[in-house]
Amino acid sequence: MTLRDAAVAVRENAHAPYSNFKVGAAIRGVSGRVYAGCNVENVAYPEGTCAEAGAIAAMVAAGEKELTEVYVVAGSPAPVPPCGGCRQKLAEFGQGHVTVTMATTGGAEEATTIAALLPGAFDAGHMEGS
Repeated sequence: MTLRDAAVAVRENAHAPYSNFKVGAAIRGVSGRVYAGCNVENVAYPEGTCAEAGAIAAMVAAGEKELTEVYVVAGSPAPVPPCGGCRQKLAEFGQGHVTVTMATTGGAEEATTIAALLPGAFDAGHMEGS
């Protein structure tokens, strides 16, 4: 299964009764395994979970700690980038050169990298000497 196939399939399981904006994400771990996640809304909006966070959680739960590729899909007119919090989460588990493909259900795609999405990312090096 491709990352796109996994992201499109899991998007259908999104719980988005408030925004009706379903998002699916799939990531590839260093093992080559694919992990998928979808957004899960909550009536108390800040308590929801983004698709990227769900995919990362599935990867970590399976015992992996590094991602090598990311694919995010939404039913929007243009590819939608990960939110700020998810950019930081992606940077926690992926190197700056990792490709992040943003896509629409209609087939439009735009590729970038984690570093381009989050220049100046906060990382463990910032905590040294504290």
